[in-house]
Amino acid sequence: MYFVYILQSSIDKSFYIGYTGNVDNRLYEHNFGKTGYTSLKRPWKLIYKEEYFTRGEAVKREKYLKRLKNKRYLESLILKNSAA
Repeated sequence: MYFVYILQSSIDKSFYIGYTGNVDNRLYEHNFGKTGYTSLKRPWKLIYKEEYFTRGEAVKREKYLKRLKNKRYLESLILKNSAA
């Protein structure tokens, strides 16, 4: 299984979108400075994830969400997920 996830920075409330096969491990990497971009805005909180059967599906969805560059859409997606 693969996951598309959205993290939110506790510093400035910005979002980070990514994909992975192991969400817990990836969150650890983000929070302990193992990645470049996200190390500057630690700590991060996992606020959303979607599950996919293939890596290709996850990559396609991640790219779509990143291309949107629409904070309102991401917030509505997160809110909709938390209400379910």
